[in-house]
Amino acid sequence: MRASSPEAVRPSFWATPEPDRPPLWATPHADAADRAACRNAIRAGSRSFFAASALLPAHVRRPAYGLYAFCRLSDDAVDDVAPVARTAAAARLSDRLTRAYDGRPADAPADRALADLVVAHAIPQALPMALIEGLAWDGEGRRYATLSDLTAYAARVAASVGVMMTLIMGSRDPAVLARACDLGIAMQFTNIARDVGEDARAGRLYLPVDWLREAGIDPEAFLTDPHPSPALAGVVARLLAAADLLYIRSEAGLSGLPRACRPAIRAARLIYAEIGRELERQDLDPVTTRARVDGRRKAALLARATLTPTFAPAQDRHAPPLAEVAFLVAAVAAQPVPAGPAWWDVPGQMARVLDLVETLRERETFAGPAFAPEGSSHAVP
Repeated sequence: MRASSPEAVRPSFWATPEPDRPPLWATPHADAADRAACRNAIRAGSRSFFAASALLPAHVRRPAYGLYAFCRLSDDAVDDVAPVARTAAAARLSDRLTRAYDGRPADAPADRALADLVVAHAIPQALPMALIEGLAWDGEGRRYATLSDLTAYAARVAASVGVMMTLIMGSRDPAVLARACDLGIAMQFTNIARDVGEDARAGRLYLPVDWLREAGIDPEAFLTDPHPSPALAGVVARLLAAADLLYIRSEAGLSGLPRACRPAIRAARLIYAEIGRELERQDLDPVTTRARVDGRRKAALLARATLTPTFAPAQDRHAPPLAEVAFLVAAVAAQPVPAGPAWWDVPGQMARVLDLVETLRERETFAGPAFAPEGSSHAVP
């Protein structure tokens, strides 16, 4: 059994400066057919994300589809080959990523879309490389001794995507990026809790090994014969509790996103957290039944996401990032900040003006006496 540690296996590019990239005005690689293919990838691959993405403004939704398509392609490239070939598959992904960043993407819709969006949104190569590193850990069949070890894995396969999405939405604030990491890790913990049985039948185990042993569960015996038990339910409950704490903490980051993007991210958060509630309703048994959120409940959560005001105390928003995700936030800080929308980018300029107006209006509303914390005279930031 191999276990990771938060300090282990930093990406090899960590100390390497970003090479020269194509300019922002470079000819786009992706066409309408490519964008349609990326949209179909998320529609087929994740109903929850597709439902939430419908709330994104179009100028954010298109690159978000491209990002998802490349993440889906990467996951399948490692997962759909024989175990002995997975390390080589991850290496090929790394090469495809480099080609996309160099402006010569592979002949595939997701690669062309990625080549465009990493330039348009100044996404450091360290972020998708962290994703590929996490997928390589999957290919090795790595297990995770502690919750911190599992968090280091989730930082790569999920928090990295959250940071990239935040850049696509237009925020590079380190505090907002840290909260995006919280949300990504919470979602990954939820995925792991939901898929315990499915993963075990495929020979994979993500639950912290020390938690299993504390509960009296032998990891090898469980993989040989996965079955529900009160002991397993207790481990799943612990992981869902860890996810719930991060879901709560992530909420504070919404106020740092453009107003038009907040409902979609809140919807994704609500829908994924609801998977945990479904698990609880089925007695925390992830082996015999896969927890799902039905369409009616998703619709209710989408409506709730659009109607809920954003209110985040400053101390929650500016909590430091988890140690396991700090390298992701630092990678963005090291990347030059792109210029604002050009004068001819009318949608970009209008989005900024409208967001400023709505932010000022929101501050005036929440600064009023009805929203002031009892005994406090401080305005809400």
